[in-house]
Amino acid sequence: MTSSQPPKRAFAGPSASISTSAVTATVDIVAVQRRTVWVLIVGQILGGIGIGCTVSIGAVMAANISGSDALSGTATTLSTLGAAASAIPLARLAQRLGRRRALTTGALLAATGSVVAIVAAWLSSFPLLLLAFAFLGVGTAVNLQARFAATDLASSQHRGRDLSLVVWFTTIGAVLGPNLIGPGETIASTLQMPSLTGSFLIAVFAQLAAATVYLVALRPDPYLLSKSNAPENASEAAPGAIHGRGPLVFAIGSIAISHAVMVSVMSMTPVHLINHGVTLTIIGLTISLHIAGMFALSPLFGWLSDKVGRVTTILIGQGLFAVSLPIVALGEDDPVLVTVGLVFLGLGWSAATVAGSALVADLATGAARPKIQGRTDLIMNLAGAAGGAASGVALVLIGYAGLAWAAGVLVLVVVAGSLVAGSRNRETTEV
Repeated sequence: MTSSQPPKRAFAGPSASISTSAVTATVDIVAVQRRTVWVLIVGQILGGIGIGCTVSIGAVMAANISGSDALSGTATTLSTLGAAASAIPLARLAQRLGRRRALTTGALLAATGSVVAIVAAWLSSFPLLLLAFAFLGVGTAVNLQARFAATDLASSQHRGRDLSLVVWFTTIGAVLGPNLIGPGETIASTLQMPSLTGSFLIAVFAQLAAATVYLVALRPDPYLLSKSNAPENASEAAPGAIHGRGPLVFAIGSIAISHAVMVSVMSMTPVHLINHGVTLTIIGLTISLHIAGMFALSPLFGWLSDKVGRVTTILIGQGLFAVSLPIVALGEDDPVLVTVGLVFLGLGWSAATVAGSALVADLATGAARPKIQGRTDLIMNLAGAAGGAASGVALVLIGYAGLAWAAGVLVLVVVAGSLVAGSRNRETTEV
């Protein structure tokens, strides 16, 4: 079905819970969706800078304030738990008041986390620093919710593409943020702030800028507009509609398991390489290339999920894992092979996460969509935290190669799940 003119639909008011008066207007949905994606992209870049500035230096600050290198990992742990804890509240806020207010609130909470971190450094308070990292994790939850916001008004044919574009631009913030540590230290020195806090000051302004972009530019609100548009079929009209619980469980499970596979292997790679005498420069390059693998090709995977199907693209991700993990396991003593394996690990995560997220957006409609998306992000973050925690134990007990082979078992779980979900997914989403 093709048309040279973008579809225009009538809608009445933003939401009954916000306004009791029905306002009738004609909205160019395609134009609004295009604008929404670009607003989300700008917000992602700014939010990504805020996250990149803080996560990259957080472990060092945690070690300095606590006085123990063993506690350096608490920065990532508390940030991950903060993202998990805020996923459902932000989704409920979006469900009640729209994406604009939810994303704005989350960005403001992340900015608050950076302020608390600066105060913690000034007071040398480790408990306060842990609270700061929990708030900083809300920024990650915002970035995750933004990818779903890109699907609210997207057509089913372009849902994967629009979602993946928003994910792709996370690369800019993720790469730029860590490189602002040096300038941040210059700022801290000039303002006579504690060491390492300059990056957090930059993060405050980045998250405030992101909040301003969401608050001012995300109009009309994509979720509220999607609710007020007259649905084209009765199933879309049903509040809380879920089209196929089996495929939905598979979609969420594939995202969570793929995230656990990625986090478990990636988080232990620096420790493994250090134990083999690899320099910090090489380790930094390895992780940077891994991050590039996570985000750089996400538009390709979004396009594939639209063209060949969500389940098929998730399986492509598992295939990339199947390339990655043997390379990592068999080449554990060669930093070059480990780096190659980590790149494929990032690519596998990207394919599975983009396609799985698009499948979640396909299967949950109406008022159910933000609620299910919030649960997806909660489960994803908890799986990542569990994978990161278990990987340390696995490294001690079975070694780095053993960890990679163990992660391969999880890949087989996703492949087995696809055999059940594949045909039902085609009936639901590929009509």
